[in-house]
Amino acid sequence: MQKHSLFLIFGAALCIGSSLNAHAQEVRALSLNEAVSLSINNNKSLKQSKYALDGAKAGVQEAKERRLPDVKVSGSYMRLNSPTVSGNLLQMMASGEQGSEAGAIKVNQVAFGMANASLPLFSGNRINNGIKAATYLEKAAAYDVAQQADLVIDNTIEAYYNLYKAQAYLKLVAENNRTALNRVKDFANLEKNGVIPRNDLLNVQLQQKNMELAILEAENNMKIANYNFDLMLGLDENTTLQVEGLNGIQEQQLGEMDAYVNRALSERSDVKALDSRLSASQANIRVTKGAYLPSVALTGGYVAADVHNMLTVTNAMNVGLGLSYNIADLYKTGAKVKQAKAQEAEMQMAKSNLQDGVKMEIHKAYQDFRQSSQKVSVLKTAVDLADENYKIVKNKYDNSLATATELLDADANKLQAAINYEFSMIDNLIAYNKLLRASGQISEVYAPASSN
Repeated sequence: MQKHSLFLIFGAALCIGSSLNAHAQEVRALSLNEAVSLSINNNKSLKQSKYALDGAKAGVQEAKERRLPDVKVSGSYMRLNSPTVSGNLLQMMASGEQGSEAGAIKVNQVAFGMANASLPLFSGNRINNGIKAATYLEKAAAYDVAQQADLVIDNTIEAYYNLYKAQAYLKLVAENNRTALNRVKDFANLEKNGVIPRNDLLNVQLQQKNMELAILEAENNMKIANYNFDLMLGLDENTTLQVEGLNGIQEQQLGEMDAYVNRALSERSDVKALDSRLSASQANIRVTKGAYLPSVALTGGYVAADVHNMLTVTNAMNVGLGLSYNIADLYKTGAKVKQAKAQEAEMQMAKSNLQDGVKMEIHKAYQDFRQSSQKVSVLKTAVDLADENYKIVKNKYDNSLATATELLDADANKLQAAINYEFSMIDNLIAYNKLLRASGQISEVYAPASSN
């Protein structure tokens, strides 16, 4: 019985172990370019934009198909309950018949078929202008896809570096915690031997506990950043990501701001999309004005009929020109034209507003990058100063010329300077990529390996 219980416990342990392994976190090293490719392939908003593009392409095809002829075919067959059909024409047709039934024809089945075709020759240029409008809208939808891709790349870069920031912060505080633990041990021995007062030991113990709290906070922030990034990339949320180190961007790589503005106004996808929609609205005005003109079409038809014992029609074909015009368009089209012109004016104003917004976005991104580059330089110097200051204070403390509080303050300043410098380099990279996106260049720099 005891042996049987042991087997059950062992089996349960194996099952639990397998379950834990199944839910174990995968650790994945991830480069920035890999992250961009994953985002491009899995972003739902981008896929939505691509579906909209598919719809716009179908709209162009629909507009082109209006050039094709309309063909209608109809036919019918009826079985009748032997009605008696009479009339002057029928009496003439039945004049050779004798008896009481003369002058009447019995019809018990009827067959009828007809085909009509109409090929538009002229429609006030509504078809051609409709094709142009649909084509412009297709271009706009394609630019929308490109614009959404730029946003995805920008957001991916920021999320990537924010995760790096969280990991770097955790690494720094963990290293300083190890230093603090060693200092606690050293101070405990010194206090035990009466070399230092107990207050000094309490101060270093307090600093070490603050480091533990900082580690807990850093671990939590890193987990949140990692989880959010997993979802953004379309990965399992249990995947632990290890991002790569930084490559600093120097301020001398910054060009003139006017160059970025001119590039943005000519090359940004949202600007091009709005230009295409403006062209579509102008084409739509011409479509609307086309209602003032008549429509001309080439028409043709074929008729066949068979009325049993009465009438047979075959080879009844016709070809001609058809002219149509709705008189009501003379007084109904004006309001539609005004509406189309109002939409064009709205697009013109939207374009002007977008241009202003682009200029402001470039100006802010440009200045932010300049500031962040200068900040990197200043904080690099601050790191050197903090390191030197700590060495001086540590030497003074070892020679009883400085207090433990001064030593701990110097240590805290050293850690803060290191954190500020690390974060400034990350912020510098983020600012640089914000400038690239604002000027319409980010997709050129971070072109994904593949996209669906």
